[in-house]
Amino acid sequence: MKLQQLRCIREVARQQLNISAAAEALEMAQPGVSNQIRQLEDELGVQIFVRHGKRLVGTTDAGRKILEMAEQTLSQGDNILKFSQDLNNSRSGTLTIATTHTQARYILPRVIKAFRERYPGISLQIKQGNPDQVASLAANGTADIAIATEAIQTHPRLTMIPCYKWNRCIAALPDHPILKVNPLTLEEIAKYPIITYDFAFTGRSRINEAFEEAGIRPNIVLTAMDSDVIKTYAELGLGIGIVAEMAFSPENEQTLGVRSAAHLFTDSTTRIGIRKGAYLRQYLFDFIELFSPNLTEAKVRHMLAKNGQTA
Repeated sequence: MKLQQLRCIREVARQQLNISAAAEALEMAQPGVSNQIRQLEDELGVQIFVRHGKRLVGTTDAGRKILEMAEQTLSQGDNILKFSQDLNNSRSGTLTIATTHTQARYILPRVIKAFRERYPGISLQIKQGNPDQVASLAANGTADIAIATEAIQTHPRLTMIPCYKWNRCIAALPDHPILKVNPLTLEEIAKYPIITYDFAFTGRSRINEAFEEAGIRPNIVLTAMDSDVIKTYAELGLGIGIVAEMAFSPENEQTLGVRSAAHLFTDSTTRIGIRKGAYLRQYLFDFIELFSPNLTEAKVRHMLAKNGQTA
């Protein structure tokens, strides 16, 4: 049994049984991936995948258990590699961050700039997605950490570390009545077409909850996956935007007015998700503290230890 064989079955499972996609992700030829899988099945005497002709169409019961153990084996192999890299050269390597558009666009630039100044030898990769996708990337080891608001707090394979709370604002054309009404209420907001986040993104559930508890049905005419798109359509006068406060800097906005709506919605919490059992390289602790200064290495290690995880 070889680690490469385990990598092949894991990647095929991650790619929903698409061998071509798995081969591309592994930078291998498709026949090579198929051969690795066949060799492993022959060696084990167990069929891992269900086949229909040459196509993989499912995973056997035994295969699901083997995939689970393969994931554990490969994770430990990754930990050994990261540990040895820290011993040999703690200032080189790769840091992969899975996050949402809002975090990547508005919060991470200053953090990454400071991190690059401290660690010029570290290669950074940012993978964007919705919160569910972001959580999965960290959980399966594709990313070192996940940064998001929704989804990661309930993911069973992640340790969740709260970073900071945030709320929302109203963005509208400067002469829009919503910017002047006093007091600002959900009833007033509901009088106008609303542009806001897709349900899977950036605390959308908090917006829904507020309107539902008030017994108000908002007129949501457009949803989008990131703040910039919401602001763009608000600039066109298609509605008023309900946007994360972090995504709006009045000094940089020339075409929109803004008004805090923090008193109308429950705070959301941005969290960092770390795969349980993962070894954290030293520079990752430094990155986390740059992102959220209250999260010192000692605090992070303590939080991980409370969840039965050493780093």
